Amino acid sequence: MDNYVTGAVIRKLREARKMTQEDLAEKLFVSGKAVSKWETGQGFPDISLLEPLASVLGISLIELLSGADIQNKNRACDMKKGEFYVCPVCGNVIRSVGAAVISCCGVTLPPLIAEDPDAAHDIHVEISEDEYYVTVAHPMTKTHYISFLAAVSDRGAQFVKLYPQENAAARFRVDHVSSLYAYCNHHGLFRLKLR
Repeated sequence: MDNYVTGAVIRKLREARKMTQEDLAEKLFVSGKAVSKWETGQGFPDISLLEPLASVLGISLIELLSGADIQNKNRACDMKKGEFYVCPVCGNVIRSVGAAVISCCGVTLPPLIAEDPDAAHDIHVEISEDEYYVTVAHPMTKTHYISFLAAVSDRGAQFVKLYPQENAAARFRVDHVSSLYAYCNHHGLFRLKLR
């Protein structure tokens, strides 16, 4: 359980709010000794206290359960600084415009780290009037395929979901696109910078 609700996170967040253990205990209607046990890993908050604890500490319940406090520093909502997340259970694709704690199918998802395309995941681009025609010469089988293609600009993101046994190709409006992404279900996320 210490992997989920860590005493170190409780202590860090409590101290950041300039609360003593007694202050936190009072807000949660528990003893200061109980808070001390949580923070030293000798005990854990009761499940009924998790939501109030998260609220008092100023974070979401998901953040508390993940053992981390995530602060989105992307206050200007720069779309290029966003993150991609893919659920390994259902394949759901999620895009944030900054740091976040994302959970799907009961799994906390890490942000994907984009790599430069390699020979097996080379992203080809052709310009046709006001569109990019994007292809990836990658086998598209039922077990190994490109799951989605995306184009990201400072104004937003365009997605095309792909399915096995079809071509890995999509068209995107040129509209200030700075990067193109391809996600392989076996090898992860690849990015081609255009600007």
